[in-house]
Amino acid sequence: MKYTQPDIRKSIWQIINTLLPYLGLWYLMIQSLEVSYWITLILAVIASGFLIRLFIIFHDCGHGSFFKSKRANNIVGMTFGILSFTPYNKWHNQHFDHHATSVNLDKRGLGDVWTMTLDEFRNSSKWKRLVYRAFRNPFLMFTIGPLFMILVQNRFTKKTMDRKTRWNVYFTNIVVVIMATGMSLLIGLKAYLLIQIPVLLISHVAGLWLFYIQHQFEDVSWNRDINWDYKTAAIEGSSFLKLPAVLQWFSGNIGFHHLHHLSPRIPNYNLQKCHNENDLFRTVKPVTLFSTFKALNLSLWDEANRQLVRFRNVTATN
Repeated sequence: MKYTQPDIRKSIWQIINTLLPYLGLWYLMIQSLEVSYWITLILAVIASGFLIRLFIIFHDCGHGSFFKSKRANNIVGMTFGILSFTPYNKWHNQHFDHHATSVNLDKRGLGDVWTMTLDEFRNSSKWKRLVYRAFRNPFLMFTIGPLFMILVQNRFTKKTMDRKTRWNVYFTNIVVVIMATGMSLLIGLKAYLLIQIPVLLISHVAGLWLFYIQHQFEDVSWNRDINWDYKTAAIEGSSFLKLPAVLQWFSGNIGFHHLHHLSPRIPNYNLQKCHNENDLFRTVKPVTLFSTFKALNLSLWDEANRQLVRFRNVTATN
């Protein structure tokens, strides 16, 4: 498949036009602290966009799609993972599970967003329903959620992890501490935190929103394992998020998520071309930026009517 072949020139150019502006924005943010913190925050919003783009490269490297060389993918991926405070091996192991089980009702919980069916929610205890409502609350999800990812999920290991994955988490944490210490000694701890915290939080909020809407949208299709197949899950269970050009650029074309799930070996810079040149994707209904806000309130899978519904659709049974 011609679209899955990495182009070394495009890959290197994407690193240059993403990493250098990100580093340049850090320099400007440091200088802006002496002028106005409002300027720093404006620059932090822009810098977070470049960090998201760096994360997309990190994501492609894990799929082995950014370079032909496995070593090059691992080096670049681990480096950009450290910049986003994300351990390379741990994140991608969960992500591979996500690709293999996406929108499969019998294999939920493997690298996806916790999703209950309508009947499961009705038959759950009051405590579990309360916890689930809190988890699916958009305000809590996009405030506590990013903090949990940065401070807990990406920082700790589990007994079920293999040795390589555990050591990658330790290595990432050590390098992050060294990086934070070095920057604090160079510009001061307060200055470092005033820059790093908003950049991390804004980028993780946006990243979580992107991940959420990729499989939690109005026309999504979930299936039991007996009816699940990879191709259908990719086309009908992953969104085609149609973003404005500037947001599409910063998000590295990840809005073509249906195509990415169908063929994860396609580099992000080939996704739009593949989508435009193949009739298979002409019938895929796009998800608009505005409609994503409505999707945030869709919290339960109604198996009988095959659609995501709101909590108000629930008729409590206990």
